[in-house]
Amino acid sequence: MTLKLTMLILFFAVMVAIGFYCRKHATDVNSFVLGGRSVGPWLTAFAYGTSYFSAVIFVGYAGQFGWKYGIASTWIGIGNALIGSMLAWVILGRRTRIMTQHLNSATMPEFFGRRFHSNGLKIGASAIVFIFLIPYTASLYNGLSRLFGMAFNIDYTVCIIIMAVLTGIYVIAGGYMATAINDFLQGIIMLFGIAAVIAAVLKSNGGFLESLDLLARISDETVSAQPGVFASFFGPDPANLLGVVILTSLGTWGLPQMVQKFYAIKSEKAIKKGTIISTMFAIVVSGGCYFLGGFGRLYSDSVDVAAEGFDAIIPAMISNLSPALIGLVVILVLSASMSTLSSLVMASSSTLTIDFLKDNVIKDMSEKKQLLTIRILIVVFIAISVVIAIIQYKGNVTFIAQLMGVSWGALAGAFLAPFLYGLYWKKTTAVSAWVSFLFGSGFMVCNMLFRSRFPAMLQSPINAGAFAMLAGLAIVPAVSLVTPKLENAFVDAAFSCYERKTEVPVKSDLGE
Repeated sequence: MTLKLTMLILFFAVMVAIGFYCRKHATDVNSFVLGGRSVGPWLTAFAYGTSYFSAVIFVGYAGQFGWKYGIASTWIGIGNALIGSMLAWVILGRRTRIMTQHLNSATMPEFFGRRFHSNGLKIGASAIVFIFLIPYTASLYNGLSRLFGMAFNIDYTVCIIIMAVLTGIYVIAGGYMATAINDFLQGIIMLFGIAAVIAAVLKSNGGFLESLDLLARISDETVSAQPGVFASFFGPDPANLLGVVILTSLGTWGLPQMVQKFYAIKSEKAIKKGTIISTMFAIVVSGGCYFLGGFGRLYSDSVDVAAEGFDAIIPAMISNLSPALIGLVVILVLSASMSTLSSLVMASSSTLTIDFLKDNVIKDMSEKKQLLTIRILIVVFIAISVVIAIIQYKGNVTFIAQLMGVSWGALAGAFLAPFLYGLYWKKTTAVSAWVSFLFGSGFMVCNMLFRSRFPAMLQSPINAGAFAMLAGLAIVPAVSLVTPKLENAFVDAAFSCYERKTEVPVKSDLGE
Protein backbone atom coordinates (compact mmCIF):
# COMPACT_ATOMS: atom_id res chain seq x y z
CA MET A 1 0.00 0.00 0.00
CA THR A 2 2.86 2.38 0.84
CA LEU A 3 4.44 1.77 -2.58
CA LYS A 4 1.17 2.39 -4.42
CA LEU A 5 0.42 5.57 -2.47
CA THR A 6 3.96 6.88 -3.03
CA MET A 7 3.63 6.32 -6.79
CA LEU A 8 0.27 8.08 -6.80
CA ILE A 9 1.41 11.12 -4.79
CA LEU A 10 4.53 11.52 -6.96
CA PHE A 11 2.39 11.36 -10.10
CA PHE A 12 0.01 14.07 -8.85
CA ALA A 13 2.87 16.29 -7.65
CA VAL A 14 4.57 16.25 -11.07
CA MET A 15 1.29 17.04 -12.89
CA VAL A 16 0.52 20.07 -10.70
CA ALA A 17 4.14 21.32 -10.80
CA ILE A 18 4.05 21.32 -14.62
CA GLY A 19 0.82 23.32 -14.55
CA PHE A 20 2.38 26.09 -12.48
CA TYR A 21 5.59 25.99 -14.53
CA CYS A 22 3.61 26.63 -17.71
CA ARG A 23 1.66 29.53 -16.22
CA LYS A 24 4.06 32.03 -17.79
CA HIS A 25 3.15 30.64 -21.26
CA ALA A 26 -0.61 31.18 -20.77
CA THR A 27 -0.91 34.96 -20.73
CA ASP A 28 -3.41 35.44 -23.59
CA VAL A 29 -6.19 33.47 -25.28
CA ASN A 30 -4.03 32.22 -28.17
CA SER A 31 -1.31 30.87 -25.87
CA PHE A 32 -3.80 29.49 -23.32
CA VAL A 33 -6.02 27.68 -25.85
CA LEU A 34 -3.49 26.80 -28.61
CA GLY A 35 -0.06 27.10 -27.02
CA GLY A 36 0.74 29.99 -29.38
CA ARG A 37 0.46 27.58 -32.36
CA SER A 38 4.07 26.57 -31.67
CA VAL A 39 3.76 23.06 -30.22
CA GLY A 40 6.25 20.50 -31.53
CA PRO A 41 5.59 17.03 -33.00
CA TRP A 42 6.18 14.93 -29.89
CA LEU A 43 3.94 17.00 -27.63
CA THR A 44 1.20 17.30 -30.28
CA ALA A 45 1.27 13.59 -31.16
CA PHE A 46 1.11 12.52 -27.53
CA ALA A 47 -1.59 15.11 -26.78
CA TYR A 48 -3.62 13.69 -29.68
CA GLY A 49 -3.10 10.09 -28.53
CA THR A 50 -3.78 10.63 -24.83
CA SER A 51 -6.93 12.65 -25.63
CA TYR A 52 -8.01 9.77 -27.88
CA PHE A 53 -7.51 6.90 -25.43
CA SER A 54 -9.05 7.30 -21.99
CA ALA A 55 -10.08 5.00 -19.15
CA VAL A 56 -13.25 4.35 -21.17
CA ILE A 57 -11.05 2.50 -23.67
CA PHE A 58 -8.83 0.65 -21.19
CA VAL A 59 -11.46 -0.45 -18.67
CA GLY A 60 -14.77 -0.23 -20.56
CA TYR A 61 -14.31 -0.81 -24.27
CA ALA A 62 -11.36 -3.21 -24.00
CA GLY A 63 -13.27 -5.36 -21.53
CA GLN A 64 -16.59 -5.19 -23.37
CA PHE A 65 -15.37 -5.77 -26.93
CA GLY A 66 -12.65 -8.19 -25.89
CA TRP A 67 -15.35 -10.30 -24.25
CA LYS A 68 -17.66 -10.06 -27.29
CA TYR A 69 -15.12 -10.56 -30.10
CA GLY A 70 -12.13 -12.26 -28.46
CA ILE A 71 -8.69 -11.66 -29.90
CA ALA A 72 -10.32 -10.18 -33.04
CA SER A 73 -11.01 -7.04 -30.98
CA THR A 74 -7.36 -6.14 -31.74
CA TRP A 75 -8.70 -4.95 -35.13
CA ILE A 76 -10.31 -2.03 -33.30
CA GLY A 77 -6.88 -0.91 -32.10
CA ILE A 78 -5.40 -1.34 -35.58
CA GLY A 79 -8.26 0.73 -37.05
CA ASN A 80 -7.67 3.42 -34.40
CA ALA A 81 -3.99 3.58 -35.42
CA LEU A 82 -4.42 3.57 -39.21
CA ILE A 83 -7.71 5.49 -39.62
CA GLY A 84 -8.11 7.42 -36.40
CA SER A 85 -4.46 8.49 -36.18
CA MET A 86 -2.41 8.12 -39.37
CA LEU A 87 -5.09 9.03 -41.93
CA ALA A 88 -6.46 11.79 -39.70
CA TRP A 89 -3.02 13.42 -39.59
CA VAL A 90 -2.41 12.94 -43.32
CA ILE A 91 -5.82 14.17 -44.52
CA LEU A 92 -6.70 16.77 -41.88
CA GLY A 93 -3.41 17.83 -40.26
CA ARG A 94 -1.87 20.27 -42.76
CA ARG A 95 -5.11 21.73 -44.14
CA THR A 96 -6.55 22.25 -40.66
CA ARG A 97 -3.41 24.02 -39.45
CA ILE A 98 -3.23 26.28 -42.53
CA MET A 99 -6.88 27.27 -42.88
CA THR A 100 -7.62 27.74 -39.16
CA GLN A 101 -4.70 30.13 -38.85
CA HIS A 102 -5.76 31.92 -42.05
CA LEU A 103 -9.32 32.32 -40.72
CA ASN A 104 -8.00 33.14 -37.23
CA SER A 105 -10.18 30.46 -35.62
CA ALA A 106 -9.21 28.86 -32.31
CA THR A 107 -12.11 26.38 -32.00
CA MET A 108 -14.12 24.13 -34.30
CA PRO A 109 -17.36 26.20 -34.00
CA GLU A 110 -15.37 29.34 -34.78
CA PHE A 111 -14.01 27.59 -37.88
CA PHE A 112 -17.56 26.77 -39.05
CA GLY A 113 -18.68 30.35 -38.44
CA ARG A 114 -15.84 31.90 -40.44
CA ARG A 115 -15.55 29.26 -43.17
CA PHE A 116 -19.29 29.45 -43.97
CA HIS A 117 -19.79 33.11 -43.08
CA SER A 118 -22.48 32.26 -40.53
CA ASN A 119 -22.61 33.33 -36.89
CA GLY A 120 -25.60 31.02 -36.46
CA LEU A 121 -23.50 28.01 -37.43
CA LYS A 122 -20.90 28.99 -34.83
CA ILE A 123 -23.54 29.23 -32.09
CA GLY A 124 -25.23 25.98 -33.20
CA ALA A 125 -21.94 24.10 -33.19
CA SER A 126 -21.00 25.47 -29.75
CA ALA A 127 -24.39 24.30 -28.40
CA ILE A 128 -23.80 20.77 -29.72
CA VAL A 129 -20.30 20.76 -28.19
CA PHE A 130 -21.66 21.89 -24.82
CA ILE A 131 -24.53 19.36 -24.77
CA PHE A 132 -22.54 16.30 -25.80
CA LEU A 133 -19.04 16.91 -24.41
CA ILE A 134 -20.25 17.25 -20.80
CA PRO A 135 -21.71 13.71 -20.50
CA TYR A 136 -18.70 12.37 -22.39
CA THR A 137 -16.51 14.09 -19.80
CA ALA A 138 -18.50 12.50 -16.97
CA SER A 139 -18.00 9.03 -18.48
CA LEU A 140 -14.23 9.31 -17.97
CA TYR A 141 -14.62 8.69 -14.26
CA ASN A 142 -16.46 5.38 -14.70
CA GLY A 143 -13.36 3.30 -15.33
CA LEU A 144 -11.72 4.42 -12.10
CA SER A 145 -14.19 3.17 -9.51
CA ARG A 146 -13.34 -0.54 -9.56
CA LEU A 147 -9.59 0.00 -9.95
CA PHE A 148 -9.37 2.38 -7.00
CA GLY A 149 -11.61 0.14 -4.93
CA MET A 150 -9.37 -2.85 -5.71
CA ALA A 151 -6.04 -1.05 -5.16
CA PHE A 152 -6.78 1.40 -2.32
CA ASN A 153 -10.27 0.63 -1.00
CA ILE A 154 -11.13 4.32 -1.57
CA ASP A 155 -14.71 5.46 -2.10
CA TYR A 156 -15.48 6.25 -5.76
CA THR A 157 -16.75 9.74 -4.91
CA VAL A 158 -13.47 10.68 -3.20
CA CYS A 159 -11.39 9.46 -6.13
CA ILE A 160 -13.55 11.41 -8.62
CA ILE A 161 -13.13 14.64 -6.65
CA ILE A 162 -9.35 14.21 -6.22
CA MET A 163 -8.82 13.56 -9.92
CA ALA A 164 -11.08 16.45 -10.97
CA VAL A 165 -9.48 18.98 -8.61
CA LEU A 166 -5.90 18.12 -9.58
CA THR A 167 -6.72 18.14 -13.31
CA GLY A 168 -8.43 21.50 -12.89
CA ILE A 169 -5.41 22.98 -11.11
CA TYR A 170 -2.89 22.26 -13.84
CA VAL A 171 -5.24 23.12 -16.72
CA ILE A 172 -6.32 26.43 -15.19
CA ALA A 173 -2.73 27.35 -14.30
CA GLY A 174 -0.91 26.38 -17.50
CA GLY A 175 -3.51 26.07 -20.25
CA TYR A 176 -2.82 24.10 -23.43
CA MET A 177 0.94 23.95 -22.94
CA ALA A 178 0.55 22.43 -19.47
CA THR A 179 -1.87 19.83 -20.81
CA ALA A 180 0.45 19.05 -23.73
CA ILE A 181 3.51 18.48 -21.50
CA ASN A 182 1.47 16.47 -19.01
CA ASP A 183 -0.05 14.49 -21.89
CA PHE A 184 3.48 13.64 -23.02
CA LEU A 185 4.45 12.29 -19.58
CA GLN A 186 1.10 10.55 -19.18
CA GLY A 187 1.55 9.02 -22.64
CA ILE A 188 4.91 7.55 -21.66
CA ILE A 189 3.27 6.01 -18.59
CA MET A 190 0.52 4.57 -20.80
CA LEU A 191 3.06 3.04 -23.23
CA PHE A 192 5.11 1.32 -20.53
CA GLY A 193 2.04 0.43 -18.48
CA ILE A 194 0.21 -1.31 -21.33
CA ALA A 195 3.30 -3.29 -22.34
CA ALA A 196 4.00 -4.37 -18.74
CA VAL A 197 0.41 -5.43 -18.04
CA ILE A 198 0.11 -7.44 -21.27
CA ALA A 199 3.38 -9.25 -20.53
CA ALA A 200 2.31 -10.01 -16.93
CA VAL A 201 -1.19 -11.23 -17.87
CA LEU A 202 0.07 -13.49 -20.66
CA LYS A 203 2.81 -14.85 -18.41
CA SER A 204 0.26 -15.69 -15.72
CA ASN A 205 -1.56 -17.83 -18.31
CA GLY A 206 1.53 -19.66 -19.55
CA GLY A 207 2.64 -17.24 -22.29
CA PHE A 208 1.10 -16.03 -25.54
CA LEU A 209 0.65 -19.37 -27.32
CA GLU A 210 -0.73 -21.09 -24.21
CA SER A 211 -3.12 -18.17 -23.60
CA LEU A 212 -4.29 -18.34 -27.22
CA ASP A 213 -4.81 -22.10 -26.92
CA LEU A 214 -6.85 -21.64 -23.72
CA LEU A 215 -8.94 -18.97 -25.46
CA ALA A 216 -9.57 -21.28 -28.43
CA ARG A 217 -11.02 -23.90 -26.05
CA ILE A 218 -13.68 -21.52 -24.77
CA SER A 219 -17.11 -21.67 -26.41
CA ASP A 220 -20.33 -19.73 -25.90
CA GLU A 221 -23.38 -21.10 -27.66
CA THR A 222 -25.25 -17.82 -27.15
CA VAL A 223 -22.63 -16.06 -29.28
CA SER A 224 -21.53 -18.67 -31.85
CA ALA A 225 -21.60 -22.43 -32.32
CA GLN A 226 -18.24 -22.32 -34.09
CA PRO A 227 -15.44 -23.82 -31.94
CA GLY A 228 -12.43 -21.62 -31.19
CA VAL A 229 -14.25 -18.51 -32.42
CA PHE A 230 -12.76 -16.21 -29.75
CA ALA A 231 -9.25 -16.99 -30.98
CA SER A 232 -10.19 -16.56 -34.67
CA PHE A 233 -9.09 -13.83 -37.09
CA PHE A 234 -12.42 -11.95 -37.33
CA GLY A 235 -14.20 -13.26 -34.25
CA PRO A 236 -17.86 -14.29 -33.88
CA ASP A 237 -19.48 -11.11 -35.27
CA PRO A 238 -17.43 -9.35 -37.99
CA ALA A 239 -20.27 -6.99 -39.03
CA ASN A 240 -20.72 -5.41 -35.60
CA LEU A 241 -16.94 -5.45 -35.11
CA LEU A 242 -16.67 -3.29 -38.24
CA GLY A 243 -19.18 -0.83 -36.73
CA VAL A 244 -16.97 -0.44 -33.66
CA VAL A 245 -13.89 0.10 -35.84
CA ILE A 246 -15.64 2.82 -37.87
CA LEU A 247 -17.07 4.66 -34.84
CA THR A 248 -13.89 4.63 -32.75
CA SER A 249 -11.56 5.32 -35.70
CA LEU A 250 -13.34 7.65 -38.12
CA GLY A 251 -15.04 9.41 -35.21
CA THR A 252 -11.86 11.27 -34.21
CA TRP A 253 -12.04 13.26 -37.46
CA GLY A 254 -15.09 15.12 -36.18
CA LEU A 255 -14.36 15.50 -32.46
CA PRO A 256 -13.51 19.10 -31.45
CA GLN A 257 -11.01 18.12 -28.75
CA MET A 258 -9.10 15.94 -31.26
CA VAL A 259 -9.11 18.21 -34.32
CA GLN A 260 -8.08 21.17 -32.18
CA LYS A 261 -4.67 19.51 -31.70
CA PHE A 262 -3.88 20.28 -35.36
CA TYR A 263 -4.55 23.99 -34.78
CA ALA A 264 -1.56 24.23 -32.45
CA ILE A 265 1.14 22.30 -34.31
CA LYS A 266 4.31 24.24 -35.11
CA SER A 267 5.50 23.41 -38.64
CA GLU A 268 5.40 21.19 -41.73
CA LYS A 269 8.24 19.09 -40.33
CA ALA A 270 6.33 18.70 -37.07
CA ILE A 271 3.27 17.39 -38.93
CA LYS A 272 5.29 14.68 -40.69
CA LYS A 273 6.97 13.57 -37.47
CA GLY A 274 3.73 13.81 -35.54
CA THR A 275 1.96 11.50 -38.00
CA ILE A 276 4.50 8.73 -37.38
CA ILE A 277 4.65 9.24 -33.61
CA SER A 278 0.85 9.37 -33.24
CA THR A 279 0.38 6.20 -35.32
CA MET A 280 2.96 4.23 -33.34
CA PHE A 281 1.47 5.46 -30.06
CA ALA A 282 -2.00 4.28 -31.15
CA ILE A 283 -0.69 0.86 -32.20
CA VAL A 284 0.84 0.27 -28.78
CA VAL A 285 -1.83 1.83 -26.56
CA SER A 286 -5.08 1.10 -28.40
CA GLY A 287 -3.89 -2.09 -30.05
CA GLY A 288 -2.49 -3.22 -26.70
CA CYS A 289 -5.70 -2.42 -24.78
CA TYR A 290 -7.95 -4.37 -27.14
CA PHE A 291 -5.41 -7.20 -27.46
CA LEU A 292 -5.37 -7.50 -23.66
CA GLY A 293 -9.17 -7.36 -23.49
CA GLY A 294 -9.34 -10.19 -26.04
CA PHE A 295 -8.18 -12.61 -23.33
CA GLY A 296 -10.90 -11.51 -20.91
CA ARG A 297 -12.84 -14.77 -21.16
CA LEU A 298 -9.91 -16.60 -19.56
CA TYR A 299 -11.08 -14.92 -16.34
CA SER A 300 -14.75 -15.92 -16.58
CA ASP A 301 -14.37 -17.80 -13.26
CA SER A 302 -13.27 -14.57 -11.52
CA VAL A 303 -15.98 -12.24 -12.79
CA ASP A 304 -19.74 -12.47 -13.28
CA VAL A 305 -20.30 -10.29 -16.34
CA ALA A 306 -24.10 -10.60 -16.12
CA ALA A 307 -24.11 -9.20 -12.56
CA GLU A 308 -21.03 -6.94 -12.49
CA GLY A 309 -20.91 -5.71 -16.10
CA PHE A 310 -18.05 -5.47 -18.58
CA ASP A 311 -16.17 -2.90 -16.47
CA ALA A 312 -15.27 -5.69 -14.04
CA ILE A 313 -13.28 -7.71 -16.60
CA ILE A 314 -10.02 -5.73 -16.78
CA PRO A 315 -9.80 -5.24 -12.97
CA ALA A 316 -10.28 -9.01 -12.57
CA MET A 317 -7.43 -9.64 -15.03
CA ILE A 318 -4.97 -7.51 -13.05
CA SER A 319 -6.16 -8.16 -9.48
CA ASN A 320 -3.50 -10.82 -8.84
CA LEU A 321 -0.53 -8.90 -10.26
CA SER A 322 2.24 -7.50 -8.07
CA PRO A 323 1.56 -4.33 -6.01
CA ALA A 324 4.00 -2.36 -8.20
CA LEU A 325 2.15 -3.40 -11.38
CA ILE A 326 -1.25 -2.66 -9.84
CA GLY A 327 0.05 0.77 -8.86
CA LEU A 328 1.30 1.25 -12.42
CA VAL A 329 -2.11 0.28 -13.83
CA VAL A 330 -3.89 2.73 -11.54
CA ILE A 331 -1.55 5.52 -12.67
CA LEU A 332 -1.99 4.38 -16.28
CA VAL A 333 -5.77 4.70 -16.04
CA LEU A 334 -5.45 8.00 -14.17
CA SER A 335 -3.13 9.26 -16.92
CA ALA A 336 -5.57 8.22 -19.63
CA SER A 337 -8.49 9.83 -17.81
CA MET A 338 -6.81 13.08 -16.75
CA SER A 339 -5.32 13.73 -20.20
CA THR A 340 -8.70 13.26 -21.89
CA LEU A 341 -10.51 15.23 -19.17
CA SER A 342 -8.12 18.19 -19.57
CA SER A 343 -8.64 18.14 -23.35
CA LEU A 344 -12.43 18.00 -23.06
CA VAL A 345 -12.82 20.80 -20.51
CA MET A 346 -10.40 22.97 -22.51
CA ALA A 347 -12.48 22.42 -25.66
CA SER A 348 -15.77 23.05 -23.82
CA SER A 349 -14.71 26.19 -21.97
CA SER A 350 -12.91 27.81 -24.92
CA THR A 351 -15.85 27.07 -27.24
CA LEU A 352 -18.46 28.51 -24.89
CA THR A 353 -16.36 31.62 -24.26
CA ILE A 354 -15.10 32.38 -27.77
CA ASP A 355 -18.06 31.14 -29.80
CA PHE A 356 -21.06 31.91 -27.61
CA LEU A 357 -20.39 34.49 -24.88
CA LYS A 358 -17.99 36.74 -26.82
CA ASP A 359 -19.87 39.27 -29.00
CA ASN A 360 -23.22 37.45 -28.60
CA VAL A 361 -23.79 37.80 -24.84
CA ILE A 362 -20.91 40.03 -23.74
CA LYS A 363 -20.02 42.82 -26.17
CA ASP A 364 -16.43 44.06 -26.48
CA MET A 365 -15.02 41.18 -24.42
CA SER A 366 -11.36 42.00 -23.73
CA GLU A 367 -8.53 39.48 -23.97
CA LYS A 368 -8.11 39.49 -20.19
CA LYS A 369 -11.82 38.91 -19.62
CA GLN A 370 -11.89 36.05 -22.17
CA LEU A 371 -9.00 34.35 -20.39
CA LEU A 372 -10.65 34.74 -16.99
CA THR A 373 -13.97 33.44 -18.36
CA ILE A 374 -12.31 30.36 -19.88
CA ARG A 375 -10.65 29.56 -16.54
CA ILE A 376 -13.91 30.00 -14.63
CA LEU A 377 -15.77 27.78 -17.11
CA ILE A 378 -13.12 25.05 -16.74
CA VAL A 379 -14.06 24.93 -13.04
CA VAL A 380 -17.76 24.92 -13.92
CA PHE A 381 -17.47 22.12 -16.50
CA ILE A 382 -15.36 19.94 -14.23
CA ALA A 383 -17.84 20.47 -11.39
CA ILE A 384 -20.81 19.56 -13.64
CA SER A 385 -19.08 16.41 -14.89
CA VAL A 386 -18.28 15.38 -11.29
CA VAL A 387 -21.91 15.87 -10.22
CA ILE A 388 -23.21 13.89 -13.21
CA ALA A 389 -20.72 11.07 -12.56
CA ILE A 390 -21.66 10.86 -8.85
CA ILE A 391 -25.42 10.96 -9.57
CA GLN A 392 -25.02 8.25 -12.20
CA TYR A 393 -22.95 6.11 -9.80
CA LYS A 394 -25.05 6.57 -6.66
CA GLY A 395 -28.45 6.52 -8.34
CA ASN A 396 -27.63 4.20 -11.24
CA VAL A 397 -29.41 6.62 -13.60
CA THR A 398 -29.48 4.74 -16.89
CA PHE A 399 -30.54 7.83 -18.88
CA ILE A 400 -27.19 9.50 -18.13
CA ALA A 401 -25.30 6.33 -19.03
CA GLN A 402 -27.14 6.21 -22.36
CA LEU A 403 -26.42 9.87 -23.03
CA MET A 404 -22.73 9.19 -22.48
CA GLY A 405 -22.91 6.37 -25.00
CA VAL A 406 -24.28 8.55 -27.80
CA SER A 407 -21.98 11.55 -27.22
CA TRP A 408 -19.18 10.39 -29.50
CA GLY A 409 -21.53 9.46 -32.34
CA ALA A 410 -23.51 12.71 -32.06
CA LEU A 411 -20.43 14.96 -32.13
CA ALA A 412 -18.68 13.13 -34.97
CA GLY A 413 -21.94 12.59 -36.87
CA ALA A 414 -22.66 16.33 -36.75
CA PHE A 415 -19.18 17.74 -37.43
CA LEU A 416 -17.08 15.28 -39.42
CA ALA A 417 -18.57 15.80 -42.90
CA PRO A 418 -18.89 19.63 -42.93
CA PHE A 419 -15.42 20.01 -41.43
CA LEU A 420 -13.77 17.66 -43.93
CA TYR A 421 -15.58 19.08 -46.97
CA GLY A 422 -15.08 22.61 -45.64
CA LEU A 423 -11.31 22.09 -45.79
CA TYR A 424 -11.26 20.57 -49.28
CA TRP A 425 -14.34 21.54 -51.32
CA LYS A 426 -15.19 25.12 -52.27
CA LYS A 427 -18.83 24.28 -53.10
CA THR A 428 -19.72 23.17 -49.55
CA THR A 429 -22.62 25.32 -48.34
CA ALA A 430 -23.73 26.62 -44.96
CA VAL A 431 -27.10 24.86 -45.37
CA SER A 432 -25.37 21.49 -45.81
CA ALA A 433 -23.45 22.09 -42.57
CA TRP A 434 -26.75 22.84 -40.77
CA VAL A 435 -28.33 19.66 -42.15
CA SER A 436 -25.34 17.62 -41.00
CA PHE A 437 -25.50 19.19 -37.52
CA LEU A 438 -29.21 18.44 -37.17
CA PHE A 439 -29.03 14.94 -38.67
CA GLY A 440 -25.99 13.74 -36.71
CA SER A 441 -27.07 14.98 -33.29
CA GLY A 442 -30.78 14.35 -33.89
CA PHE A 443 -30.24 10.81 -35.14
CA MET A 444 -28.26 9.86 -32.04
CA VAL A 445 -30.76 11.44 -29.64
CA CYS A 446 -33.58 9.54 -31.38
CA ASN A 447 -31.53 6.36 -31.13
CA MET A 448 -31.23 6.90 -27.40
CA LEU A 449 -34.93 7.69 -26.85
CA PHE A 450 -36.57 5.34 -29.38
CA ARG A 451 -33.95 2.59 -29.76
CA SER A 452 -36.45 -0.27 -30.00
CA ARG A 453 -38.03 1.27 -33.13
CA PHE A 454 -34.74 1.36 -35.04
CA PRO A 455 -33.71 -1.49 -37.38
CA ALA A 456 -31.95 -4.28 -35.46
CA MET A 457 -28.52 -3.35 -36.86
CA LEU A 458 -28.89 0.29 -35.75
CA GLN A 459 -30.22 -0.35 -32.24
CA SER A 460 -26.64 -0.44 -31.04
CA PRO A 461 -25.44 3.15 -30.35
CA ILE A 462 -22.07 2.08 -31.74
CA ASN A 463 -23.53 1.14 -35.14
CA ALA A 464 -25.88 4.15 -35.04
CA GLY A 465 -22.91 6.48 -34.51
CA ALA A 466 -20.97 4.88 -37.35
CA PHE A 467 -24.03 5.22 -39.62
CA ALA A 468 -24.48 8.91 -38.69
CA MET A 469 -20.88 9.68 -39.67
CA LEU A 470 -21.01 7.81 -42.98
CA ALA A 471 -24.43 9.29 -43.81
CA GLY A 472 -23.05 12.78 -43.21
CA LEU A 473 -20.36 12.18 -45.84
CA ALA A 474 -23.18 11.65 -48.38
CA ILE A 475 -25.58 14.29 -47.05
CA VAL A 476 -23.21 17.28 -47.17
CA PRO A 477 -22.28 17.07 -50.90
CA ALA A 478 -25.87 16.18 -51.88
CA VAL A 479 -27.34 19.18 -50.03
CA SER A 480 -24.52 21.46 -51.21
CA LEU A 481 -25.40 20.77 -54.85
CA VAL A 482 -28.99 22.02 -54.44
CA THR A 483 -28.58 24.90 -51.94
CA PRO A 484 -27.33 28.49 -52.41
CA LYS A 485 -23.58 28.78 -52.79
CA LEU A 486 -21.39 31.19 -50.87
CA GLU A 487 -20.01 34.14 -52.82
CA ASN A 488 -17.06 33.13 -55.01
CA ALA A 489 -14.91 35.99 -53.75
CA PHE A 490 -15.46 34.94 -50.11
CA VAL A 491 -14.69 31.27 -50.80
CA ASP A 492 -11.62 32.10 -52.91
CA ALA A 493 -10.33 34.28 -50.08
CA ALA A 494 -10.78 31.41 -47.59
CA PHE A 495 -8.94 28.96 -49.84
CA SER A 496 -6.22 31.43 -50.83
CA CYS A 497 -4.15 30.21 -47.88
CA TYR A 498 -3.44 26.99 -49.79
CA GLU A 499 -2.13 28.89 -52.83
CA ARG A 500 0.39 31.07 -51.00
CA LYS A 501 3.89 30.45 -52.40
CA THR A 502 6.67 29.27 -50.11
CA GLU A 503 10.31 28.45 -50.70
CA VAL A 504 11.66 25.06 -49.64
CA PRO A 505 15.15 23.44 -49.80
CA VAL A 506 16.05 21.35 -52.85
CA LYS A 507 16.06 18.21 -50.67
CA SER A 508 12.28 18.71 -50.25
CA ASP A 509 11.50 19.67 -53.85
CA LEU A 510 13.66 19.07 -56.97
CA GLY A 511 12.17 22.09 -58.71
CA GLU A 512 11.49 22.30 -62.44
